[in-house]
Amino acid sequence: MCDSIHARRRGTRDAGFSLIELLIVVTVILVIAAIAIPSLMHAKMAANEASAVSALRTLSTTEVNYDALYSSGYSPTLDALGPPPPGSVATQSKAGLVDEELASGIRGGYHYLYTAIDPGGNGRPTGYFVNANPVSPGITGNWFFFVDQSNVIRQNYGSPASVSSTPAPR
Repeated sequence: MCDSIHARRRGTRDAGFSLIELLIVVTVILVIAAIAIPSLMHAKMAANEASAVSALRTLSTTEVNYDALYSSGYSPTLDALGPPPPGSVATQSKAGLVDEELASGIRGGYHYLYTAIDPGGNGRPTGYFVNANPVSPGITGNWFFFVDQSNVIRQNYGSPASVSSTPAPR
């Protein structure tokens, strides 16, 4: 009789995990997550920043193409570089040179602020500048970027970049 009670207890003990064992496993998982999540967030920020620099390179090249296509200076707005409506051909007001997302001004955790420089007020901008600012500084990115018609991308940590900011490394 005594042997059957011990056998039954042994059988139920071997069938599952104790509360202590489960708590240890959960603790280990939480420690690993605590180590991994900041690294993942940093990698996501770095990817957003690289995407912003790439978008500014695209915009500066696109502005040169826009001027060559329409002989009217640089584009008046970021939206003018965007795609035309479905079934329509590209025009000066919807050139189809960048995707809809970039033309909207928000892409990859960054907000793109486009300013055309039209000193004569004749609708033929002779210059432009674009600021790429993180949508949520410290979360979507730490670096702020700037490009103008000189095609030199500039960067600043923690606050908006300008023409006097440090050039971004290639």
